[in-house]
Amino acid sequence: MNFIKKHKKYLPLIFIAVMLLLHITAYGQPQRFPRPEFESGYDFPIHQFLSPKAAIWNYIDVAALIAALLTTAWIILKRRSRHELLWVSTFSLAYFGFLREGCVCAVGSIQNVSLALFNGGYSIPVTALLFFTIPLIAALLFGRVFCAGVCPLGAIQELTGFRKIKMPQKVEAALAVLPYVYLGLAVLFAATESSFIICKYDPFVGIFRVNAPLAMVIFGALLLIVGIFINRPYCRYLCPYGVLLSLFSRFSFKHLTISPAECRNCRLCESACPYDAVLQADPDFANTTEKINPKRYSLYLAMILVLGIAFAVIMYNAAPSLAVVNNNVKLAKEVRAEKEYGIRAVSKSAVAFYESGSSEAELFDLEQKIINRFKKGAPWVGAFFGISLGIGFFRRITRVKRQYYEPDKGRCVSCAKCMKVCPVKIKK
Repeated sequence: MNFIKKHKKYLPLIFIAVMLLLHITAYGQPQRFPRPEFESGYDFPIHQFLSPKAAIWNYIDVAALIAALLTTAWIILKRRSRHELLWVSTFSLAYFGFLREGCVCAVGSIQNVSLALFNGGYSIPVTALLFFTIPLIAALLFGRVFCAGVCPLGAIQELTGFRKIKMPQKVEAALAVLPYVYLGLAVLFAATESSFIICKYDPFVGIFRVNAPLAMVIFGALLLIVGIFINRPYCRYLCPYGVLLSLFSRFSFKHLTISPAECRNCRLCESACPYDAVLQADPDFANTTEKINPKRYSLYLAMILVLGIAFAVIMYNAAPSLAVVNNNVKLAKEVRAEKEYGIRAVSKSAVAFYESGSSEAELFDLEQKIINRFKKGAPWVGAFFGISLGIGFFRRITRVKRQYYEPDKGRCVSCAKCMKVCPVKIKK
């Protein structure tokens, strides 16, 4: 006991050293069975020794998610504290990021839901379904509180956003289209059982797990470096889940308010927000009476429909090219190229196909079935692109009567930076 008291300050280091030793020992266990020997040059796959996740952790993760969301909502709506919000972000980054290694991820759960909706043979894990739905419910109630302090992908960027450079509005508008494209393709590829591109190209989960390919480590590092000046680049210009949160947040029951009382139109919030999510006031226009021009709005509606139809046609024609993402389609094209043009199929999947004894007719028939699935889903994705683009354009060119500065409920990530600079404070 005296020894423990004397060396109390070293206990955390001793604990970490023991955990590392156990971790290395677990990875260093000899294989139970010897590896088979191959006559030809065969590259053994890199094994990932993943310990099974205890069922209790699923409940802990969901409970931690709900607690973090409620705490964030309380801090934003009641406490109005940017400082306290950063502590929640730190917890989320430590727990959901490094401890739980970014899994289950609400962003990646989009793919699980898409796969379950369009494939009856797949049963979505309850945890993945809860991680998908709970943040959306929270957004409908309190705005994008998940983005504010719970999402580890957002937290790691929020904690590194030291400076602020505003993007030009035209560049911002062009880059803001990318998340919609990413969401549509992620749903299409998951629904057709082709690829989980959100997980495959996640720039931060590999950092959390310390096992990412070098290209993704570089990509994640570049995003963090860019994020020092252009805050949250992944959240703003790539995150597909942010599209859904933005939609739900627009109808939120309660949302962050810049000022706790009457706005003074001092414009400090406009300069403080790095996400261009503060809607400008126009008192002169707000006090005027302007009648809605039905012909003008009918023209805008027609434009949105035309864009939806046009992109649906484009995506339908692009379906065979998009289907190459599927491994079976890729294999079929490789086998066909060898058969028709004499280009030898040398990939491991092609070699395995020839050794399996399967017929080319079966492979080509499977290829056509997959392409047909893409042709059914791609037009809907294209219509989603076109309609989203049309609505976004409509919102930008439509002038709205607004007496005071207020947050754009869809774009605002509830980071509380505007609250920090607002001169109107809560009376105590």
